[in-house]
Amino acid sequence: MSDEREITQRGLWFGEFETGVIYRHSPGRTMTETDNVLFTTLTMNPQPLHLDAAWSESSEFGERLVNSMHTLATLVGLSVGQLTMNTIVANLGFSEISFPAPMKHGDTLYAETRILDKRESKSRPGQGIVTMEHIGRNQHGDVVAKAVRKALMQGEPA
Repeated sequence: MSDEREITQRGLWFGEFETGVIYRHSPGRTMTETDNVLFTTLTMNPQPLHLDAAWSESSEFGERLVNSMHTLATLVGLSVGQLTMNTIVANLGFSEISFPAPMKHGDTLYAETRILDKRESKSRPGQGIVTMEHIGRNQHGDVVAKAVRKALMQGEPA
């Protein structure tokens, strides 16, 4: 038997979250045309703004845009390894979702999360509710997505 200490990647336990802290997630994720078409078709979204290059050329954007639901899902996904991997019980809900600027094919999404609030669960001993604000920026620093999320988190095991 080895005397080496073992460390397993995980998210934070409820007690480790700190309000007023910003977690910056790395690496970013470059959104490709393939990602966008796959996500859009898998989710049965026929919006030509995401799929039809000729139609999109005549839009105010002049090109296809990345599906905002793909942007939101990726924004949250970028936070998992640092915040919720193996420590989340459940997502309780999302609010205040906005997309202030579009993502285009080839843009890179960078994510950060601010912890807004946390409280112990009233009905689930040893667990707590954490309120997080996820913010996504493109490679130019423009905010492309924001979402407030509540998650039920495990307390640290005894």
